[in-house]
Amino acid sequence: MTYLFISDLHLSPEHPRLIRGFLDLLQHYQHKNTHLYILGDWFNAWIGDDYTAPWLDEIVEALKKFDAAGNRIYFQVGNRDFALGQDFLEQFHGILLPEIYTMEIAGRHYRLEHGDALCTDDIAYQRFKKIIRNPYLVAFLKKTPLSFRQKLANGFRKKSREDKHQKSYEIMDVNHQAVIKALEHMDYLIHGHTHRPAIHHEQNKLRIVLGDWREQSSEAMILEVDEHGQQQFIKWQIA
Repeated sequence: MTYLFISDLHLSPEHPRLIRGFLDLLQHYQHKNTHLYILGDWFNAWIGDDYTAPWLDEIVEALKKFDAAGNRIYFQVGNRDFALGQDFLEQFHGILLPEIYTMEIAGRHYRLEHGDALCTDDIAYQRFKKIIRNPYLVAFLKKTPLSFRQKLANGFRKKSREDKHQKSYEIMDVNHQAVIKALEHMDYLIHGHTHRPAIHHEQNKLRIVLGDWREQSSEAMILEVDEHGQQQFIKWQIA
């Protein structure tokens, strides 16, 4: 059995190479009894499970084949695709995980999350997140026309780009105390969001930061763990 952890693919029709890279990943791991964990920002934006498009249909069909081969797909929401729900995942028997999920592999305890909740120094973002992720607001937005939601998503992406230019490196990274708290009773913390792939040693424990998928460098850092707990931090090449 292979446990595969990826994050921050930011798939969209504007970046077909990233889509192809994901489809290649599914094909590569299709016959390896893989449990695939996608830790948020799978898509560059998600305007609702009622959205359909040919590029998305291709992904769904590949995931159906991946599932039919005996593999499993798990997903945690990120800041870009927090509106993605079980209705979409149901098409290929995917499972929506809570925003914080713990699991055990070979007797070791893992905590999975997207990673944005760890960036507690970014007060403006945390305030915005609390508002936009309000369940009542999300339920209301799902009832609005797709065209309105698309404009809203475009606005969020523009704001995110502007924020990155205005905020310091430190503010947008994880808070050390938040990390220590997250690792309490855990052996490993796996997350994405910061786009700074690395393995950090935190008081004899490990924090593994998954990489974002990049067209410029044609690579992404992903994590593979076998059933015995052996880990490989892999540089996945995007063709």
